[in-house]
Amino acid sequence: MEKSRVLIVGGTGYLGKRMVKASLLEGHETYVVHRPEIGVDIEKVQMLLSFKEQGARLVPASFDDHHSLVDAVKQVDVVICAVSGVHIRSHHILLQLKLVDAIKEAGNVKVYGCCMFCQVKGD
Repeated sequence: MEKSRVLIVGGTGYLGKRMVKASLLEGHETYVVHRPEIGVDIEKVQMLLSFKEQGARLVPASFDDHHSLVDAVKQVDVVICAVSGVHIRSHHILLQLKLVDAIKEAGNVKVYGCCMFCQVKGD
């Protein structure tokens, strides 16, 4: 099976961290967006570093910086967005639109997946 280059946005969240691990286990070249918005959230920083140790590539990008999103998307052929939307769905939709705009501009993505309305209970 052909391996993909997978970008995961929201990789430190409940669902996203599982997607990162699964992508790495399947042998895909895995990229995880590191958003400056997480600031110094030690738990998330440690998780990102753990992903890096497992072979993931950390990609700096922000929803507030269109060019950084385009640059991140240009490196892959699959984009999965696992950014949580349970708190403010309208804001989440706007973030998705920014990501879709970056995907359109990059022009190289074959698959885009969004977990916008996913709700997962338990482990």
